Amino acid sequence: MGRRVLRFAFAAFLLVCAPSSQAQLPASKSPRIGYLTLSSPAANSARREAFLEGLRKLGYVDGQNISIEYRYADSRAERLPELAAELVHLKVNAIVAGGTQVNLVAKTATSSIPIVMLNSDDPLGSGLVGSLARPGSNVTGLSSISQELSGKRLELFKETFPKVRRVAVLWYSASDSAFKETQAAAQALGFSIQSHEIRALEDFDGAFSLVTKERPDGYFPVTSAFMSANRKRIVEFAAKHRLPAMYSNQEYVDDGGLMSYAANTLDLHRRAAVYVDKVLKGTKPADLPVEQPIKFEFIINLKAAKQSGLTIPPNVLVRADRVIR
Repeated sequence: MGRRVLRFAFAAFLLVCAPSSQAQLPASKSPRIGYLTLSSPAANSARREAFLEGLRKLGYVDGQNISIEYRYADSRAERLPELAAELVHLKVNAIVAGGTQVNLVAKTATSSIPIVMLNSDDPLGSGLVGSLARPGSNVTGLSSISQELSGKRLELFKETFPKVRRVAVLWYSASDSAFKETQAAAQALGFSIQSHEIRALEDFDGAFSLVTKERPDGYFPVTSAFMSANRKRIVEFAAKHRLPAMYSNQEYVDDGGLMSYAANTLDLHRRAAVYVDKVLKGTKPADLPVEQPIKFEFIINLKAAKQSGLTIPPNVLVRADRVIR
């Protein structure tokens, strides 16, 4: 399990083959990259390091032959336009941005500066690109297709915990399409969902209070950059109430969550460096295909399961790509 080839996987091949311009960067001027995220420095640290690692493999070292301007919104989406405008004012050579919402803000801020998606769960449906093969604008990069995996996550969840029927679904308001996809998949699988919309940081306490009162059988935070940025408090709540939970990326599990099924988020951030290299050398983003992941990981945290008094069936455990004991 976890080695699945999806449609448009050829995009990775096309990216490798796409010709880079022969134009070289002036030796006297190091390129400047804008790094824009909805997250906080602490929550984003592993992703940031993965991106820097990718750059180093291509010969770029921050502070030596490249400089990076970091802008963190600290889960305050209303700050994103201002932060994006700052990067545009600095005339950075490219902007790398994580999450569909953040990339949309960056695209609104500039139509000329290349934008590299660190990971977007729905670049086509959101209008970030015209097509995956030929983006057609100043935006390209990597898709996590996390939104499309909601149904698969719920299938694995049902297989692991067949008695679960009522599921608390926690979702971020800017990820309405991901919630609708989750809702449809849940209904098809026979789940009854309890919807809890989060619009801002202040909504978490109220949502958690309602979940506690409703006493669901399971817990399912819908994929979004906002949720991932606040994953520690989400995981801690599930652990406190011993709730079976399925998460949308491996960072939740690394932080103590029970299970996840997704593309490797850190690999996506490493790969983003390839796009940065190409646009710095002159290749137009419009001509660089959006790359989709070709492998996915099912990760189970047995330590978390034991602490919550949950049992993972052997037939599910053997399908895991990684097990934390």
